[in-house]
Amino acid sequence: QSQLGEAGGGLVQPGGSLRLSCTASGVSLDYYGVGWFRQDPGKAREGVSCIGPAQGLTHYAESVKGRITIYRDNAKNTVYLQMDNLTPDDSATYYCGAREDGSAFCFYSGGIYEMDYWGQGTQVTVSS
Repeated sequence: QSQLGEAGGGLVQPGGSLRLSCTASGVSLDYYGVGWFRQDPGKAREGVSCIGPAQGLTHYAESVKGRITIYRDNAKNTVYLQMDNLTPDDSATYYCGAREDGSAFCFYSGGIYEMDYWGQGTQVTVSS
């Protein structure tokens, strides 16, 4: 059974850093586009960052540009989200998703694209 698993969430103080990981099992992510998303209770899921099969194709939501970096290690079948200078507004459940068509786009203004696989999510809480 193919699935994605997130790890790395937790409680961090404002200004702190976390690195989230998204590891696939049962499927190779080499040719997949992968995205990170976040969701607060009662709100729609929003796109944070996406990466295509090649490292050079990345996209970021305006709210996280300059603070978050997405990158992948295909040898480990894993995509990472390095988050720095975190603020309380970054608190949410973070999900990774993968799309089989390899597109580097995972969200658009006002919505997200359909993903073929989703992880179960990891909670990030930014609080003093």
